[in-house]
Amino acid sequence: MANAPVTVALAPVPARSLVVPIILGSLVAVLLITAVLLWSVIGDRNKTVLEGQNRLEQTQASVLVLQTQLEVDKAAIVRVQKRMDEVRAASVLVQANLDKIKEGDVILQSDLDKTRVIAADFQTQMEDAKVASIKHQGEVEVAHAEAEVMRTQLNDLKASAAQVQAQLDSSKATTSDLQDKLQAAEKLIGQLQKTPAKS
Repeated sequence: MANAPVTVALAPVPARSLVVPIILGSLVAVLLITAVLLWSVIGDRNKTVLEGQNRLEQTQASVLVLQTQLEVDKAAIVRVQKRMDEVRAASVLVQANLDKIKEGDVILQSDLDKTRVIAADFQTQMEDAKVASIKHQGEVEVAHAEAEVMRTQLNDLKASAAQVQAQLDSSKATTSDLQDKLQAAEKLIGQLQKTPAKS
């Protein structure tokens, strides 16, 4: 007897069992997308942090350079201030020497004036002696001798006056030189005060 064909009846798949794989697949896709986005965000953040760190290092380097320049500028300012103090002290010393020389000039001028007065007096006396020698022929030799003495004294006084005049001229030259030095020192102080301080 021939075998009858066996028919296997498949049980119907419930619709609920299809929803689960779809949901799981969707979750997996969402997780993958989220992971990719997070990876991208983390990469951007790492790049931003790296750039910020680079900028920070550059800023620190710039600050170090500025600090070094500031120290150099401070040292330069100290040197300029020291130079100004030296110039001012030299100016005070030159001014003091100039005042002393001016006082000496006054004294020398006074001595010169006195010498000129004495010389003029001797000149007058010599002229009087000449007149007296003419009037008194008997006293000619004495008058001549007195005139010669007075002439010698007059020459001595003239020599003294010339020496005092030379001293006065030398003193005036020294005074002029010190005034030039004082003006140069004051000009140097002005230039140093106008020098801009670097920051």
